Amino acid sequence: MSFLDHLEELRWSILKVVVGVLLAAIACSVYADFIVTTILLGPLKTAGMKAQVLSPYGIVLLYMETVLICGLILSMPNTLYWLWKFVAPGLLPKERRYISRIVFFTSLCFFSGVAFAYYILLPTALKFFATFGTDQIDLNIALDRYVSFVLAMLLGAGLVFELPMISYFLSKMGFLTPAFMRHYRRHAIVAILIISAVVTPTPDVVTQVLLAAPMMLLYEIGIFVSHVSQPSKDGEAA
Repeated sequence: MSFLDHLEELRWSILKVVVGVLLAAIACSVYADFIVTTILLGPLKTAGMKAQVLSPYGIVLLYMETVLICGLILSMPNTLYWLWKFVAPGLLPKERRYISRIVFFTSLCFFSGVAFAYYILLPTALKFFATFGTDQIDLNIALDRYVSFVLAMLLGAGLVFELPMISYFLSKMGFLTPAFMRHYRRHAIVAILIISAVVTPTPDVVTQVLLAAPMMLLYEIGIFVSHVSQPSKDGEAA
């Protein structure tokens, strides 16, 4: 394929990804009330906090942002599928057979991160914030900032949980080995702490530690994934 052919293929892949996101967002809009009141605001109510709208169009923007982000999250398998379809011509025939498995496990890692953030990271962080202040201060949060906080945490955790898959691809390409990961484990721990501080949208240590702990576990899983993803090299060395 020529360079222009690759650009054309990329354009169609991006178009199909965008269509997938829009269709998922339209589907989410049918259940927008449930998504906002139960899923989005549920952790806030559990923590004993209230959200308030500070602009006349705040509710409209809330619903639009919510359905779009939900569409982005739910359409992730479709996004990954067309991404792998785009890079498939550069893969070996044997590797192309594993595209469906790669899409499945990549999606599984992403949704696991989103679930971890929603059920563990987010409630713990909100309860921690609720312990500060006095009875004379009402815990009312600006709705737009709360939504940005939640969505950043969900997407950030989803991307962080892709560490095993990143380890898989780098190992397959020969850029990463288990020995390398073990040797630089201490450096990785420092990097994980820095990444958790950047990814989490809050400055508190509790939220950062809650994200850093599974990242360290994912790093150890990545070492195992790196080992099993390059058996041919091990066999040649033996």
